[in-house]
Order: sequence, then C-alpha cells, then structure tokens
Amino acid sequence: MNTATLDTATPPLVLSIQSHVACGHVGNAAAVFPMQRLGIEPLAIHTVQFSNHTGHGAFTGQVFTAEHVRSIVDGLRARGMLARCRAVLSGYLGDAAIGEVILDAVREIREARGAVADDFMYCCDPVIGDVGRGVFVREGITEFQRDRAVPMADVITPNQFEFEQIVGRPLDSTSDAAALARSLGPRVVVITSLRTPDVPAGALRTLCVAGPHAWKIDTPYIDIDPLPNGMGDVFSAVFLGMLLHGARYPKALSHAVRVLYALVSKTPPGSRDLPLVAEQNEIVWPSEDFEPEALPA
Repeated sequence: MNTATLDTATPPLVLSIQSHVACGHVGNAAAVFPMQRLGIEPLAIHTVQFSNHTGHGAFTGQVFTAEHVRSIVDGLRARGMLARCRAVLSGYLGDAAIGEVILDAVREIREARGAVADDFMYCCDPVIGDVGRGVFVREGITEFQRDRAVPMADVITPNQFEFEQIVGRPLDSTSDAAALARSLGPRVVVITSLRTPDVPAGALRTLCVAGPHAWKIDTPYIDIDPLPNGMGDVFSAVFLGMLLHGARYPKALSHAVRVLYALVSKTPPGSRDLPLVAEQNEIVWPSEDFEPEALPA
C-alpha cells in the first residue's frame, strides 16, 4: 500500500466495540493497533477485559455489562464524537445484551450523519466459534449475530464455521457460499478460512462477495500448532481500514489477506499471538503478494 494515499491529517474515526486483553492480541488488543498503523483513529470500547486470552489458559477479569458499555457510548455522545464516526466495528461480545447497545449506536450514528450516511459502514465480525473448537460464545450470542447484527450490518467478516452457523447449513462449494452470501442483508460478505471441497489441497481461500461481484484469494495453508489467536480481529480491522481510505473491495481484500498471511507466517513457533508490534511494517507494506481473482457473476 502507498502511504501517500492515507489522509493522516483527518483520520477516519471508528467506534470499535469488542473484547480486550492486557496480555496478547485479540479483540480490541488485536484491532486497534493495525487501524492506527493504517491512519485510522479507533474509539475503543471493551466488552470484556481479561488478563489474557483463553488460548493462554487461566485468566482473570470480567465481562462488562450492557449498562457499562452504554455509559461509555453516552460519554462519547456528550463529546460529540458519535456523529463523527465513519464506521462501527464489532467483534466478540461477551453478552448478547451488549449487542443491542451496539445496534443502538449504529442507528444513532446513521441518523446523526443524515445526508452523509452512505459514507458510514457497520462492519460486524460475527464471532461465534471455529472449526475444531465449535461454538465458544455464551448462550444467545449466536442467535443475536444471526438474527439481529448480520441483517443490520453493511460488511460482515465471518470464518467458514461462523458463516455456516449464520446460514444454517454446511457449504458445498465456493459458488454455493457466494449465492448464500448474496441472500443475506449486508452489501459485502467476506468469508475467511474457506475450505470447501473445491478449494485446492493445501490451500486456504478467502471469498469476498459484493452484490453480483465476487473475488477469491487462495493462499498456502500454514500448518502451525497452535494457531495464533486474533487472526479474524486483525483481518476485519485491516479490511475496514482499507475501505475507509477508499480502496475498492478487491484491493481491500488483497491487502487484508496479505497482511494476515505475513503475520501468521512470521509468528514464532509455539506462540499464541500474532507479532503485531515486531512485524508492524507488514500492516502497511505487506511483503506477501496475493492478488484477487474475479469469479463469474
């Protein structure tokens, strides 16, 4: 990416509402720094605050209440910050009631922006679970993501497991995934970690569907154990950041895939965390080169 294209004088504001950990990189602890490196100004509200993510084992901390999250939103409103937000990014919730606070904020910002509401987007990373681990969120969150958040979102970034939870059945192929994506409410659907039967052996596919248009990118599957946590959080933050700087969907897709692949490939053996700080230049100038391939309409 050419940093000359970034408008750093007036960085876009993003309200990012998701989990946070003191140690490690998941939720806001994974999303905020990449957005900052891309010239985005995140306003971070934490839905939980833990000592570390669960991949490290035992943890301390608490899940915040919906009232707590709403009080932070109220404070931002009082400072006139909500109406200035160009996007809302949501991820791990901790409690379904927090989701309603997020949707209220999305409605308020859209209304406040009025004529420029088309310049606003709600990007929902519908965190539900993953292959192998299954559903790992609290009861009611899967239904909230499927029935409330996804229909209201402009952009969603589920992994294959989460997308299948949303549509209610396994995916047969990439074209099947694209057709189902078009049946949902969001104008842009990005499915990560796609391994349908038509994906080549040893590859991992990322699919972006925007109306009649669709693009795919295949990358080599990086077989490391354990996989680092926070990959989806970083991907969503980078994809959204690129869109806010005016990148077209295939460009935003390519950049996000390249960043994540580079970070995963440079994760130290045995680490549960992406090397966001050590390899931060990869966020802006990713060393890998993967180009999107347009799919038939």
